[in-house]
Amino acid sequence: MKYTLATLVLAVAFLGAALASGPYRTAALVGAAISGVTALLSVLAIGRTARWRRPMQGALAVMAGAFLVRLVLVALGTALVSAWGTGIVAFVVAFFVPFFVFAGIEAAYVHSLRHGTGAA
Repeated sequence: MKYTLATLVLAVAFLGAALASGPYRTAALVGAAISGVTALLSVLAIGRTARWRRPMQGALAVMAGAFLVRLVLVALGTALVSAWGTGIVAFVVAFFVPFFVFAGIEAAYVHSLRHGTGAA
């Protein structure tokens, strides 16, 4: 639960920061939204694997799948922002800065599965 809450709070904070990016707001919002939504879905899916007989393997499979989804979405987002003629750099920064923060949260969650139920 604490990982889900941390992800949600940070996703909202990153969206708020994207709103403050001035003329590059649209591109930054797209990047932050893709990063935040995929992170939240990933953490929720990892939480579902915590009750499996082998939670670590399930959680790693979720992380791998989420990475592939993000790979496709960042390519689509880049193409979309490029077609709009808005700030590609704003999109990339607004996607990858939160991505690395969320990757740390996901890694901590997976690590916690080694020591118990992962519900902590």
